[in-house]
Amino acid sequence: MSSPCFPPLEPPALSPETPVPQGPVAPPLPLPSDLSSLAFPLPASSPQAPIPPPPPLPPPPPVGGLAPPHVFGLEKSQLLKEALEKAGPVPGSRDDVKRLLTLQKDRFRSDLWWILFCADLPSLLQEGPQCGLVALWMAGTLLAPPSGIPLERLVQMAMDRGYTAQGEMFSVADMGKLAQEALGCQAELLCGGLGGPNRERVLRHLVSGHPLLIPYDEDFNHEPCKKKGYKAHWAVSTGVLLGTQAVPSLGYSEDPELPGLFHPVPGTPRRPPPPPEEGSPGAVYLLCKQGKSWHYQLWDYDQVQDSNLQLTEFSPERAADGRAYVVPEGGVRAGLCGQALLLSPKDSGR
Repeated sequence: MSSPCFPPLEPPALSPETPVPQGPVAPPLPLPSDLSSLAFPLPASSPQAPIPPPPPLPPPPPVGGLAPPHVFGLEKSQLLKEALEKAGPVPGSRDDVKRLLTLQKDRFRSDLWWILFCADLPSLLQEGPQCGLVALWMAGTLLAPPSGIPLERLVQMAMDRGYTAQGEMFSVADMGKLAQEALGCQAELLCGGLGGPNRERVLRHLVSGHPLLIPYDEDFNHEPCKKKGYKAHWAVSTGVLLGTQAVPSLGYSEDPELPGLFHPVPGTPRRPPPPPEEGSPGAVYLLCKQGKSWHYQLWDYDQVQDSNLQLTEFSPERAADGRAYVVPEGGVRAGLCGQALLLSPKDSGR
């Protein structure tokens, strides 16, 4: 299905041992008559010596546990190493959602049943202005072979194609071309915002388990805000939390730890519930990750939509920092405003 604004994107053409010093050998000292006065234990071969216990076994690997996050630049940053050691395993999407629903329960409507559609992603912490390429790398783990695509390769390809100077991405269209070439996936560019007819398209895409790349303005807590594009950032969404008045009877199971939260049953035929109507506040949350944290976040759909629609200006701070940036003709407004990227495997039949 094509976007109402752009047709499907077309990829560009590929062009000795140290000698022991010798010295006088002292005669052996006579043993004391009372062996119990020895300050060290008797050898294990002696019948009087206790047998030492065996060393403890190494801890078993975690069963079903998640790997620690991939951290770009980890080898160069002691601070990142220490943070990673303290963080422990990366929580899965369900774990993070249940944590958020418990800790921030006042944010979520108590008159609704909640259904979570999600796909797990690894984490990758960005270094420098590479948030878009980091988001694309995370999305690529759902689209590319298990070996994945190294971030360094994505950065180099983007630089070679003229899409970026140092890892920044100010064009959703260029991101789509890069995704098609590097990941071999389908890319659909949406424009005109996440509302209107695009809203149903986005929700259906996420319920199907495919990733969505979204530019937005980033607040201090990484959530979407409105800064006119001065804090332009990228996130990847791989799930959605839907509030509904009734849960379909087949294909869904209630979470054993959190009543009121339902999950699709894998391998079971099911019909997705009708999405909440546009204008239903607090009924749709996007499950997102971005390159400054290895935790998932739940963002109100309308909040993301509003942030995405007001990306219109290039940050004066960036403009004055002396670095080179690749900004498309027409600026941030033409490259990011009201746009998002739907990614899916090439054989998904879209």
